[in-house]
Amino acid sequence: MTALVIAEHDNASIKGATLNTVTAAAEIAKLGGGEVHVLVAGHNAGSAAQAAARIAGVAKVIHADGEALAHGLAENIAAQVLALAPAYSHILFPATAGGKNCAPRVAAKLDLAQVSEITKVVAPDTFERPIYAGNAIATVQSLDAQKLITVRSTGFDAADAQGGSAAIETIAAAADSGKSSFVSSEIAKSERPELTAAKIVVSGGRALGSAEKFNEVITPLADKLGAAIGASRAAVDAGYAPNDLQVGQTGKIVAPQLYIACGISGAIQHLAGMKDSKVIVAINKDPEAPIFSVADYGLEADLFQAVPELVEAL
Repeated sequence: MTALVIAEHDNASIKGATLNTVTAAAEIAKLGGGEVHVLVAGHNAGSAAQAAARIAGVAKVIHADGEALAHGLAENIAAQVLALAPAYSHILFPATAGGKNCAPRVAAKLDLAQVSEITKVVAPDTFERPIYAGNAIATVQSLDAQKLITVRSTGFDAADAQGGSAAIETIAAAADSGKSSFVSSEIAKSERPELTAAKIVVSGGRALGSAEKFNEVITPLADKLGAAIGASRAAVDAGYAPNDLQVGQTGKIVAPQLYIACGISGAIQHLAGMKDSKVIVAINKDPEAPIFSVADYGLEADLFQAVPELVEAL
């Protein structure tokens, strides 16, 4: 029983969600008496393959290198996974935008029922996953001969990025599917930590009132704490913050050591994306705000007064 993890990378280094997925795969392998292999599919991605080989718990890295794999197009990555699939009992993707784009294509081609966003491994064929915006946990058993799984990174600790010494096997890259092509990318550069990997997140909600106020209030606090900035869906929909900062069921799932919610009421959609945070601090002038039900520390105050005072105190 061997599990294959599809690595997310930038052709130079391995992204954090891959480490959480390796942990899930290792739990499956331990229960089933198997190994964990990692696929690094990219172009000039030797450095990423070397990084994958150093991950603790990985027995083998499969390195597929070709121009068609350079930008992680879902159709081409899926073709590469399908070429390897017969040798594996479990195929695992991180439940990221890339993983969610590729995994269903592989599941459909293999005629498998995908098990999405698992947060716990019960047995090699049985997993837990959140449903109803995280308000209930379903235990799901897959009867398929192969298991196609996406892994919610907040459900598993990250595997140690150092300490492994896996062998690297280089294979021929799958041919370009011709179904899609890379045109361009516009990547926002920031010195802040990546939202899904940050240890501290400061988020703002609709109560901030405008994009100017959002930046004026939230940014100084995030700067003081070295934190990533997040936003509620209401704040994003109102144009106060860009879409890639949205935390919630339809945004990014985060579980930092410290989550500070400023002017966020705590709708179910938002709570689903951050309630696994280790410590939650809520600042809201509405004493009935649902955010207080999940907060470890709550401050009933006007955020426009409280947050600057907090920044000053820091």
